[in-house]
Amino acid sequence: MSEQILKYEEKMLELFELTKTQMPDLTEAYYGSVKNAVYGEGALGIKNKRLISLAIGIQDGCKDCMISQTSKALDSGATIAEIFEVCAISVSMGGTLAWSKVLIVADYLQERGMIKPAS
Repeated sequence: MSEQILKYEEKMLELFELTKTQMPDLTEAYYGSVKNAVYGEGALGIKNKRLISLAIGIQDGCKDCMISQTSKALDSGATIAEIFEVCAISVSMGGTLAWSKVLIVADYLQERGMIKPAS
């Protein structure tokens, strides 16, 4: 990947905070009760919810979603093996287009030092 994904993540979060201040009512609604309802404990644990969200992000081709959900899945206890299993499921459903998006996840994990480059 040509750009440093960790710098991209940092800038994304900075801009995200900026937009939240510009839309306080939406922020309160969306990142309050909606996110709490979705990402609270329930029949599925938070880790599984983040892994499902990662799969959806891959299918949608949302770079910000893939970075965010990979990070949040790791924070929720997901392993590298679980993340790549989700990636494999996404590829099985979305083919080569999904595989091209999985490269973003791999790049992110590589930059974080969690996986080594193939040699």
